[in-house]
Amino acid sequence: MPAIVTARLKLVPMTLEAVECVLCRDKAGAERAIGATFPDQWPNDELVARAFPASLTAIRAAPDVRLWGDSLVLIGERIIGSVVFHGKPDDGVAEVAYGVEESSRGLGYATEATLACVEWALAQQGIVAVQATTFPWHAASLGVIRNLGMQPCGTREHDTLGELLVFERRTRR
Repeated sequence: MPAIVTARLKLVPMTLEAVECVLCRDKAGAERAIGATFPDQWPNDELVARAFPASLTAIRAAPDVRLWGDSLVLIGERIIGSVVFHGKPDDGVAEVAYGVEESSRGLGYATEATLACVEWALAQQGIVAVQATTFPWHAASLGVIRNLGMQPCGTREHDTLGELLVFERRTRR
């Protein structure tokens, strides 16, 4: 994925070097690899677990698949969030997830960044749809999903927290 520039943000691809540093808890090394600074509280265990469900061994074995479309969201030289896909899909349906650090929430950054990544994904060969999931009670996430033009398409169960709503945006080809 190339770097993408929106009206207010720059989205830079996650590199294997940066991911290795993050997973090894080398924040300074990750910042050097990216050329930007993380918020003080990032990366933390919760962020790492959500953003990188695959092991470092699996990511190293297939970075083009595991890191497909994954981007860090920057304002200037400060990382404020990320948009990740759950790897390059085999079935043409990509799943996107996103997050913005607490002090940058409520300003439309998650929508702006995720929309750019969803549009990039839908333009890729073989991709027919992008899905996102959230909990019925997560109002902020539901707002982002609505702003992406996604439509409800089902539900799925979370291992411990119950029902997840599934939304989808399909290609117009």
